Amino acid sequence: MIAAYILIQTEVGKAAIVAAALRDLPGVSETASVTGPYDIIAQADARDIDELGKLVASRVQVLDGVTRTLTCAVVHL
Repeated sequence: MIAAYILIQTEVGKAAIVAAALRDLPGVSETASVTGPYDIIAQADARDIDELGKLVASRVQVLDGVTRTLTCAVVHL
């Protein structure tokens, strides 16, 4: 299992709409609106890195209002 945090930038005024849409996506377990260079952080879980990539590219990045994402996979040191 791969866990990751997806940092998301949105168009101005679209953060709440994007956060609501993210909550409905399979694989996204939590979302939070944040301040700083990103507008939303989503926590995601996937079976493997390929499934994580498909989640981000095919489901998150295509949401109306999303302008940029940065995916940070969790590692256990």
